[in-house]
Formats: sequence, C-alpha cells, structure tokens
Amino acid sequence: MDYSRYPIGIPLTGLVLALLISLIVAYTGILGVGALTILPFAALLFLFMLSHPNKALIVALVFAFVSIGASRYIPSLPLGLSVDFALVAVILSALFHTKVKTDFRYLKNSLFGVTLLWMMYNIAELFNPEARSVTAWVYAVRGTALYMLLTVPLTLLYAHKRKDLDRLIKIILLFSILASFWGLRQYYIGLDGAENRWLDAGSRSTHVLFGNLRVFSFFSDAGQFGAGIAHSGMIALVLALGPFTLKKRIFFALCALLFFYLMIMSGTRGALMVPVAGTLAYLFASKNFKLMTLGLASLAIVFVFLKFTSIGNDVYQIRRLRSALDPNDASLNVRLANKAKFSEYLKTRPFGGGIGTSGFWGQRFSPGTFLAETPNDSWFIKIWAEMGVVGLSLHVSILAFIALMALFKIWKVENPQLKQKLLGLFAGYVGIAAASIGNPLLGQMPTGLILYMSWAYFFLAEDLDKENNKEIMNNE
Repeated sequence: MDYSRYPIGIPLTGLVLALLISLIVAYTGILGVGALTILPFAALLFLFMLSHPNKALIVALVFAFVSIGASRYIPSLPLGLSVDFALVAVILSALFHTKVKTDFRYLKNSLFGVTLLWMMYNIAELFNPEARSVTAWVYAVRGTALYMLLTVPLTLLYAHKRKDLDRLIKIILLFSILASFWGLRQYYIGLDGAENRWLDAGSRSTHVLFGNLRVFSFFSDAGQFGAGIAHSGMIALVLALGPFTLKKRIFFALCALLFFYLMIMSGTRGALMVPVAGTLAYLFASKNFKLMTLGLASLAIVFVFLKFTSIGNDVYQIRRLRSALDPNDASLNVRLANKAKFSEYLKTRPFGGGIGTSGFWGQRFSPGTFLAETPNDSWFIKIWAEMGVVGLSLHVSILAFIALMALFKIWKVENPQLKQKLLGLFAGYVGIAAASIGNPLLGQMPTGLILYMSWAYFFLAEDLDKENNKEIMNNE
C-alpha cells in the first residue's frame, strides 16, 4: 500500500496502537507488560515448532524443566501450561506441516497400545460414581495419562532418529547441570526474594528442617528435585561406564558425582532408591557378571555405612539419608498409618475415589473429603486411591510390561554406544519407578516427560540400531 497517498495514515495507526497498548497496561498492570513483551517471541517460537515437530518435543522438555521454577518469579503467568502449549504445537505440526513425512508404521507397536489402554481407563474414570468433579479430572488427568498419550506417539513419529535420542540426553545433562548449580547457589549463597516468598507461602516447614535448607533448585519442590537429579545422575553414571572416549567418560563421571551430591543436598530420603534400584537394574541388564559383583559390593558398602555406622552424623544431609533406613522413623510410621486408612476406605471401592480427588487437586476441588485430607505420599498410593485396585493393577502391569520389553529390545542392540545410552535411560526409569513407591514422582515434570520419551526409544531400539551403524562407530 502506498502510504504517501494517506499522510495521516501512519501516525494515526501508531496512535491507535499506542492507545491499545496503554489500555492493556492500565487494566492488566505488570501482567500486560509481560504479555506484550513475551507475545512476539512466543509467536515466533510457535511458528518454528509448527514446522519442526521433533524440536517441538525438545522445547516441551525444556519447558518442563524450567516452567515451575519460572512461575516463582512470574506468578501471574500460567507457565505450568507451557508443556501443554508445546505438545499442542507438535500435534498441530503433525496435522499441517509439509517438511517432515509422517510414517505411521512407528505406531504399530505394543507401547502405543498400552498407552491407549491406560488413557481409556482414565477416561472411564469420568463415570466413577465416587468422583467429585469433572474439572478436577481435567486438571489431574494431564499428569496421570494425557502427557503420556501425547508424548509417546509423538516421539515415535517425529523423534525416532539417533540424533533425537542424543539430543534428549544432552538436554537432560545440560539442564541438570544448570539445576545443580542453581541448587548450590541456594545452599551456599542463599535464596533470592522469589524463592523466599515461595517458602513463606507454605513450603518453609517442609524445606527448612532444623535450620537446614532442603535444596529445591528450579523444580517444584525438594522431593521432585532430589529424585529428578538422581535420575540424571543414574543416566550419567551408566554413560560413564560405557564404550566412549576417555574425555566423554570423565565428563559423564563428573556429572554423576555432581548430581548425586545435589541429591543428598535435597534432603530427599526417597531419592536414595533411584541410584539403588537403578544400579541393580543396570547390573542385571548389562549381563556383565564382573561388573555386577563390583556393583553389588559397592551397594553393600553404602548400605552398611548408612545402616550400621554413625560416620558423618554431624552432617545433616547424611543423617537424614540414614533415617531412611530406620524402621522406627516417625515419618515412615505416619505413611504406614495412612496406607492402612486407604486400605480400609478402598475395600468397597475397586475403582477408587476418582481422578483428582486426592492430593493437591483434591484439596482444591473437593476439600474436606477423606481422600483430599489424607496425604498419599506416593505415586502408587495416589493411583490406588483415585483409580482403585483395578487401576493400580493395570498401571503396575503396564509399567512392568514396558520394563520387560525394554530389556528384551536393548539386549538385541549390537551397537555398543547405542546400547549404553538405552541402558542409562533404562536404569533411570527403573530407579524412578522404585522411588515412586515412596514419593509421587512418575507423573511430575520434567521426570514424566523424560520417562515417556525413554519408553519410545526402548521400543525404537531395533530401528536405531540399524540407522547408520558405521557412522555411529566412526563418530563416537
């Protein structure tokens, strides 16, 4: 358009835009300023993801790492929905993109089948007569099934190359390193204003014990951080034992040491199960009997150190880890008492009390009820409480099936570097599954998204092994 013909057009347009921006800022305050600042970047990112579905999955993983921590600084923005935003972008990209060919052959496997089965059961829970709120179901089902349903097939379809697997591992290690240094800053330098406000809002009683801070980094809480960083530590440890260059192995070993140190600093006792169960899983899956003997001996030494000595008791973090092995621990006894209450309540409720009726969502949408007011303290207790013994049995069966299939598929992999990477993800998966017995970890971000993508790579093992095997050997 020739604006020279309309001399007042440009200034008039600018004046209208200025007035609109002023009105937005006047009515929304700092939220409006933030939205106006972020909106152009969000639009560009969205357009980028529409044409790059595999990279959109990585964006979702990045959001899963940082969105909860960022919400402490910008509480007025719904950053918790950023993962949903990224996954929706992948779906839209799958529907409308033209750059990447969609090969639905990748969905012809049992992993996609059990994922659909689990989602169908979650949908059936809408008709549970004990359920209190459809709105609660909508919020809670994201963590229990929806993210799984979205992530698994999208990974199978659009992130099924070796470079996608490598990118996943790099993102895990990079953001775990950032989270570790963020946690070290919290402990040794101090918390900033946003973190202190978060503690004062109700988390101080659980994150500052006897004057000692339980490091939470930019995760949702110390429990999730401890287990999540231990998960990354398990992956790094297995990679450090793999057939890579000495330089890479040293880097992986240093990462593992850093991550496990931060696991201890989180004061999360249940996170100890991640390296214990993960190490046992790796030793079994590797079928290296010399390494298995050495690993079992190392675990025995750690157990004896924590259980039968008082060495290091003057260090709070070690003392707290040691309490995880104390059968008389007060916290353990409270958990056992709560479990007995759930058992009695669920005797006549084989399908549970309904999705979203326990924990945080229960307190928000059905306060005062038994399930909302009784802490479940465990992922599996949560599933049992909300979906009953039927749902729990189905869920455990699916998790066990995925683990067994992963083993069989990894054992068939010929490329040693690829096998070690998959073994690292497998050890991390088993470790988180075991730790979820004592903490609600499986559906939490970013751990849940990492696990769902890991599952896809287990079932893609044969295709990954066939892909440019000679190139892999030369590059690594």
